[in-house]
Amino acid sequence: MLKDGESEAVIIVKASPQISQQYGETVCCAGVTPEGEWVRLYPVSFRKLEDVSKFGRWDRVRFKWRKPKTDMRPESVRVDQQSIEIIGEYPKSERERLLAKLEVKGLKQVAAEGKSLALLRPQQPKFSFERKTDEDIAKERHAYQEVLKQKDLFDNKALLPLEPCPYKFKYKYTTEDGSRDGTCQDWETNTTFFNWRRNYGEQQALESMQQVFGEEYPKKGMAFAMGTHSLYPDTWLINGIIRLDEIKQLELF
Repeated sequence: MLKDGESEAVIIVKASPQISQQYGETVCCAGVTPEGEWVRLYPVSFRKLEDVSKFGRWDRVRFKWRKPKTDMRPESVRVDQQSIEIIGEYPKSERERLLAKLEVKGLKQVAAEGKSLALLRPQQPKFSFERKTDEDIAKERHAYQEVLKQKDLFDNKALLPLEPCPYKFKYKYTTEDGSRDGTCQDWETNTTFFNWRRNYGEQQALESMQQVFGEEYPKKGMAFAMGTHSLYPDTWLINGIIRLDEIKQLELF
């Protein structure tokens, strides 16, 4: 098994920023290699990357990596953040075909194969939100402040303030394995809430979230990019939400 190397991937997942005492503010990203294999890139801190390297979904990136010492998930690689290079965009006409190759109907078989990433087409997805406790929000805010205190003195790229999202966004859905519950870690979900709250107020933002993520997405078609928790391998998180109608619309052009 290789311990280091250089690879390429089409980015499929960009999860919400998380606070790590070891790496600071990081984002879990995942993509698919030219060989059709999942790869998890970690750690990546988007607000410290140069603008040219702030990649998004469907970007093709090249990067240097080595196997992590603490994350035993087979798809995980510790990426050299400074080596990340955007080399193009995955063709719009090929996106649906790529997702079709990755799609699974359940997660038990994926877990049995020792894998920790999957693309799942949920059945009967029901969206909901749950307000975090004041204590949980305070803990997240404190963790971020602690990270800022430990910022490298030679790093002049200051991080923008991070405000914890006051809500957890969830889906209850069905697979061939049965019913499941999942918490959204997708960057888009939290970003959408903050943008709408700033423009329309919190109540209207939540109502719009329910309309879009709870009604429009399930009706038009959606897929979940699923990943296991690094510390709890039996816990699957919704790392990314992919709008299938958006892909089909793009293919018309």
